[in-house]
Amino acid sequence: MRDADPIILTLQLDGETTAFFESQRRAHFPAELNRIPAHLTLFHALPGAEERAVVAAVAAAAQRRPFPVAVEGSMPLGRGVAYRLAAPPLIALRAELARRFAPWLTRQDREAFRPHVTVQNKVSPQMARATEAHLSRDFVPFTAVAEGVQLWSYRGGPWAPLGAIAFAGR
Repeated sequence: MRDADPIILTLQLDGETTAFFESQRRAHFPAELNRIPAHLTLFHALPGAEERAVVAAVAAAAQRRPFPVAVEGSMPLGRGVAYRLAAPPLIALRAELARRFAPWLTRQDREAFRPHVTVQNKVSPQMARATEAHLSRDFVPFTAVAEGVQLWSYRGGPWAPLGAIAFAGR
């Protein structure tokens, strides 16, 4: 990996939930722009030159049991739609890692953390409103399981997987 390639951290969810979000993303994200899998971003851009330290911090934070995550419903993004997720252990994990990564956080990663999985983006506001109405009409909240953290290298568009660190009790 080149030093310039930022590291992205995402939450690893159970396989059934991942498949659901991926099917929603394939159905609603503009196909020509859909280059990455459905994901819940924990951090958007950690320094690639600090990969060893990032992995060590994630491994230390992963010494916890998998935990439930509520998938509460769809939410508008203006020019897209996402599913809103909630879990106190997720907020705690993100906060712990943010403290460890404080010197490296970009402006975006210092903003308030709003856990979500984007399934549509870069469409007209009208299309986004129609999609959000469609998704919310039949949605039944459910519980996912957070299983670990995934690490990715940002390559100017597509992401290259660096690996995954499972939670200790998995």
